[in-house]
Parts: sequence; structure tokens; C-alpha cells
Amino acid sequence: MTSARLPKRFSLGFVVLTMCLFIAISNAQQGRRGVGPDTLPDEPQISGFGDQRFRVVPIKGLFRPSALDFLPNGDILVAERSGGLRVIRDGVLDPQPIEGMPEVHAGYGGRWGLWDVAVHPQFAENQLVYFTYLKPDADDEVPAGATGAQGLSGTQVLGRGRYDGGSTLTDVEDIFVSDARASGFSVARLVFAPDGKIFMSIGMPLRDEAHGGGNRVGTAEQAQDPASHAGKILRLNDDGTAPSDNPFVDEPGYRPEIFAMGFRDPLGMLIHPETGELWEVEHGPQGGDEVNIVRPGGNYGWPVVSYGRAYTGEETAGTGGTGPELADPCAPGMEQPLLYWYPVVSPGGMAIYTGDRFPFWRGSLFVGGMSTTQLHRVIFNNRGLPIRHQELMVELNQRIRDVKQGPDGLLYLTTDHEAGAVLRIEPVG
Repeated sequence: MTSARLPKRFSLGFVVLTMCLFIAISNAQQGRRGVGPDTLPDEPQISGFGDQRFRVVPIKGLFRPSALDFLPNGDILVAERSGGLRVIRDGVLDPQPIEGMPEVHAGYGGRWGLWDVAVHPQFAENQLVYFTYLKPDADDEVPAGATGAQGLSGTQVLGRGRYDGGSTLTDVEDIFVSDARASGFSVARLVFAPDGKIFMSIGMPLRDEAHGGGNRVGTAEQAQDPASHAGKILRLNDDGTAPSDNPFVDEPGYRPEIFAMGFRDPLGMLIHPETGELWEVEHGPQGGDEVNIVRPGGNYGWPVVSYGRAYTGEETAGTGGTGPELADPCAPGMEQPLLYWYPVVSPGGMAIYTGDRFPFWRGSLFVGGMSTTQLHRVIFNNRGLPIRHQELMVELNQRIRDVKQGPDGLLYLTTDHEAGAVLRIEPVG
């Protein structure tokens, strides 16, 4: 018998089609991971649909920008995960980073490190800028050749310095050093409350080897340990001390800074502009990303319960220890989320829109989507319950990390890419 052969034209076409498909899949994976060349157009792009179209204006030249905040004069401070603090003036990025920032533990590929930046509410009087970062543990004894979750550990820290609008941050100091050491992924975000107190989140999503995971240092079980800062939202004075009215100040065995516990990987926080409540958005494991209304003394479940499951597909911790302890997503004494996503959107920062530039968006929650490369809009009814979702900007294929409303009533986003950018969202016309 002779083997059948495809016609030469068909064979060539099949090869070309296969190569194009491979390139498309590779580009999509690069977009989801934020690596590779810049794929964002240099010119403003029109996005949206119908009467909800808007213009996306890119400000390029950043490396994995993780957060932004606004100075009283309209300048924008931008934190890069590799440790740089940058400034945008009149829509133009200063090519030189601000000097004076401390050394950060940037991790593999610069994906850890500097997580957040926030301007003090009385900046005009005190010129204080706050930031959270992963401080490298100089005393850590790392096995030879160890990298990633087996490599050097770091500790989540709240720092601050004075900024006069020039090229240097002065009087830089660590005002709060947590005990949340980790060699794997760990995030710290911050937000100022109306009373001037600071909420600081510290994630601890993964388990160590003793609990079936891959971390050499730090484990998800610490999120339920009242003697640890890991997996908590903390409430601090603006000098880094614990307020005397925190919920666990007088509880034996509890860290006095703890406001609430049981968090996996908080990537965004906000103060609700109408209720004054603290809202938090976090990554679940395989599924189960969630938004929580954080109340003092609450326990939000991780790693005991989650609407997600292990990355292996198992309902509980399973192989690799990545899932929750219980298959049931509810347990006595543990709070339920306001909403959750399954499948995940890999949320970044979030903002509730209150401005006048987009009247049809007023009252909506905007959440950055990283794995889904989108800006996610959540619409609420008059009882404050989420009723509809919209996916925006998917065609740009950008991992949206931070989301903030500017003093000008526009939305500002950061893209979690090696060729990163700040995106300014403007009305059309």
C-alpha cells in the first residue's frame, strides 16, 4: 500500500495557517502575561459602543506600572513594579525616575517589588507620599540556584517620603514593617480613609512546602493566624502605628494593626464615595475572584473557603496546595463576598465613578482585568446590588492593573506590561 499525500498547495496552505495560528496564540499569551513587544497603538483609540464610546489616550514609557495617584497640581505619580517612582506632568512622562526610593525585591522579571503609591490627604501642607513595597530580606539564607517561590524572601513594608515636585524624594523611611515574609507572590496595597487613617492590605495566596505548596517562606494558612500580618487588611495611623480603636487592639494573641482577616491576594481597595465603607477586590485561586465589603473584625475565609478551586481542578487544596480547605464555599463565622467571578477576570485596582464627564457611568464600579485584558464595569441597582456586567477595551489586549478616577473626572488606568502605559479615558467629541 502507498501512503496518501496531500496536494502541495494544500500542504503549504496548512503550514502557513498553522504558523499564523501559532503566532496569534503566542501574541495572546504575551498579552495575558504582559511580556514581549509593545502591542498598544501610539495614537488614541476609540473604544466602547453606541452612546458609551470613549477615547483611550496612551502615555507610554513605563515598566509594569502597578499604581498611580494624583498630586494637587494635577501631576500623576506612577509606581513601577521594578521599583521606579515616575511622574507625569501635563500628560508627558518624565523620562527620569524620581530619585531616593529604597531598594525593592523586584522578584523574577521585575514582577514583584513596588506595589502602590498614595498621596497624603494633606499633601499641600506636609508633601508626604506613601508607598508599599516588598523589602528584600538581607539575612535570608537562600539555597544555591533557588529562584521564584524558592528564592529570596521579602517583607511587605509601608514607606513614605517628602516630594517637592522635583526629581528627588527626601526623608524616606519605613514607617511600618510587617512580619509577612514570603518567597512567593505577595501584594500590598493602601488607601487613605476620610479620617486620615491608612488601610493596608497584605496578601498571602500560596502555601509553603509543609502545607503542600511551593513557597519556601510564607504560607496561606497565615491568613487565619491572628499573630501574623499576612492575609490581612491592616488599619494604621499615618505614622505607621496602630490606632487605639482597632477591633483587636485588646485581644490577646492578635496583632493590633489587624482590621480584618482571611484575604488571599488583594489587588485593589477603595473607600465607597457614598457609604464610606472599605471595599476590596482580590484574586481567587482557579476561579472565585471576589469583591468584599470589609467590616472591622470580619473574617473573609481564605484559605478555608473560596468560590474557586485548586489550579489542578480539584475542589479543595489538592495537588500543589492551591485550593481552599473546604469544598463548600461557606463556613460559620466567615463573610460572603459582595460578588465573585467564575471564570476569573484576574482583577487589578478598582474605582467607583462619581464624575460628570461620563454621566452614564456614574455609580458604576470599574475593575481592571488582567488575564481577560479588559476594563470590567459592574452596574448596580438602587439597592446597591450588582445586576449587570460590561467588558470594555478587550480589543486593545492590555492587562489593566490600576484604576483611578482623576480630579478632572476622567478615568486613568495602568497596564501591567513590560512595555507599560498609563491610559487616560476621555469622552468622545
